[in-house]
Amino acid sequence: MSPSFMSSSFDAAAWPELPYAAWAETCATLHLWTQIVGKVRLALTPWLNHSWHVTLHPTARGLGTPPIVRGGRALEIEFDFVAHLLRLRTSGGEKRRVALRPMAVAEFYAELRQALSALGIEVRINDMPNEIAEPVAFDADRVHAAYDAEFANRFWRVLLHAHEVLSHFRTSFLGKASPVHFFWGSFDLAVTRFSGRRAPLHPGGVPHLPDAVTREAYSHEVSSAGFWPGGGAIDDAAFYSYAYPEPDGFAAAPVRPAQAFYSRELGEFILSYDAVRTAADPRRTLMEFLQSTYAAAAERGRWDRAALDCALGEPGRPRAVLRSAIASPIGCRSTIRWRRRGSRPAC
Repeated sequence: MSPSFMSSSFDAAAWPELPYAAWAETCATLHLWTQIVGKVRLALTPWLNHSWHVTLHPTARGLGTPPIVRGGRALEIEFDFVAHLLRLRTSGGEKRRVALRPMAVAEFYAELRQALSALGIEVRINDMPNEIAEPVAFDADRVHAAYDAEFANRFWRVLLHAHEVLSHFRTSFLGKASPVHFFWGSFDLAVTRFSGRRAPLHPGGVPHLPDAVTREAYSHEVSSAGFWPGGGAIDDAAFYSYAYPEPDGFAAAPVRPAQAFYSRELGEFILSYDAVRTAADPRRTLMEFLQSTYAAAAERGRWDRAALDCALGEPGRPRAVLRSAIASPIGCRSTIRWRRRGSRPAC
């Protein structure tokens, strides 16, 4: 482990318990609520590679969209898991909110549409959930109606901790990498690295997700890792790591820590959230999992690690670049700014 692994203002003891059984109904309801908000972003945003245009992002108070700009106006929608409100804000200063409370998906959907309409935003979305085995249209779903404020807040706090470590892990890669972002379809926080090579055509088959979307998402070779709150094949919250396409020998690769294992059912390495939460140093334990599972994918997939890998980033310290690797500064961004302003270039 690099000695540069950064310290955090979050105390290790602040990683809260998140037993899936205790909040399964709230988790299922939140999953559907986030899909509705995510589909608003999907409907108003141009398509970006690998569906990066649809994701939500952890915020200082919850989970939200970045600014959605349309027709000269910007809209943000945020789940505030501190005050337990859905907040809608526009660049014109208008605000609306929906109280987060026990209520059916159909009621949440109606209240969000009313709030958008009050802001002068008319948007049509596909009202069928994605990546769920037996979906029910949002406006007809009166079954999912749970909201436990305590567990919603715990979930957000776990996302913040996971986001911090995943973001730091992301700094040790020079190649193409995704943001650390939240996919509302699969309901997980993820970061993805790319080898730079195209991948075989993905077979598709994800429940209630067009194969075209899946195939575009996995158009290139990846090593992806993230956090999932549990349910289905995994009983409780867990961190995961997988490769597509999976290289020969990946499943048998040695990874850390000792509690990590390969799930043949999922085709992923799994590390339980509790193994991280109860470790002497949760961040270091999670970083070991991320680094070792990436190494398993990159080594066995024959990625060009000499060109792609680098040391973990450190606050306030630019990455050193060897003189032989420096190209002519004529096209660098700082030089372009220098030409505009007449100031000294920074590169």
